[in-house]
Amino acid sequence: MIIGLHHVAISVPDLDKAIAFYEETLGFERIFLNSWDGDRTQADRVIGVSKTSARVVMLRAGNAYIELWEYHNPQPKSLDDQYSPADHGFAHIALQVSGIHEEYERLIEAGMTFHEPPVELGGSLAIYGRDPFGNIVELYEPSKERSI
Repeated sequence: MIIGLHHVAISVPDLDKAIAFYEETLGFERIFLNSWDGDRTQADRVIGVSKTSARVVMLRAGNAYIELWEYHNPQPKSLDDQYSPADHGFAHIALQVSGIHEEYERLIEAGMTFHEPPVELGGSLAIYGRDPFGNIVELYEPSKERSI
């Protein structure tokens, strides 16, 4: 029985820079930080890759968890930092916000990029932006009818 979504994992090229962005800019708090260098067979079995070498951090904001990974082995392939949200795979993560216009301005000042200001969408407000690595992060302020 599935009872909910626990976390979303994002592979990044620079874990320290990612932690700074997700903690300092987006306000997530660190739950744990871990690393290994080819000596974690249990992790290899879960991941399905041998001799992994990685650093990982779990972050939380409210009931949302994000897991950030920096792999050293296997050697990661770079993501096109302008990939389309229509590409197959994870299209984006959405962060529920209040005061979306203020949050949009704050995040622009912090260096996050957006293609335009928030848009009204069926009573809700939303806009896609990108983290420092090009991953799409949606800001979403739901209408009262859609609020959870």
